[in-house]
Amino acid sequence: MTRGTRKRLSGWERRSQLIEIGRSVFAERGYDGTSVEEVADRAKISKPVVYDHFGGKQGLYAVIVDREMDHVTEEITRAISKGTPRERLEKAVMAFLVYAKERPDGFAVLSRDSPMGIGMTNLLAEVAVRVGDVFASEFKKLGYDEKSSPIYAQGLIGMVTFAAQWWRENPGTPIEQVASHVVALSWSGLRNLPKEPDRPHQQPASTT
Repeated sequence: MTRGTRKRLSGWERRSQLIEIGRSVFAERGYDGTSVEEVADRAKISKPVVYDHFGGKQGLYAVIVDREMDHVTEEITRAISKGTPRERLEKAVMAFLVYAKERPDGFAVLSRDSPMGIGMTNLLAEVAVRVGDVFASEFKKLGYDEKSSPIYAQGLIGMVTFAAQWWRENPGTPIEQVASHVVALSWSGLRNLPKEPDRPHQQPASTT
């Protein structure tokens, strides 16, 4: 190969390259601010190559989101697969926070609002379903109403998500410290969970 001649990428290599570049651009600019032209420019190719692989911006975005969702749900599912309830909680929180730390572009993409209706909302739903299965199993063992487990699962995942978003803006705090506080807050509630929680007291309706 002569000097100055770039290696020709295979179809698989080119696709992987475009996914990496696309993830970076979407994380930086969001869906609306990203163009096929910019992705192509960064990859030093023509726009038709991007269309050949993904059919356009929407196709590229969908592939990136799908891959990120698969990755983080697999990590959290692995984390909660065994151990005591406290250990599962600790590992689940750390798995999500480590994902936010080690794959910041992926987390940024999933954290943004999507005009296509995919992204963090669907990610949370998928993760919460898996966490909910663990909650349901433990609730049944302890004599709690297992039908309420999805409520607690959604609450836990939502709390960890916002903690991860906070950490991204305050990276000086060690990720382990963030995890310890989230676990302490959630475990203190789960450990003392009443079987029949009191309903919130409603203020009487105004007569004026």
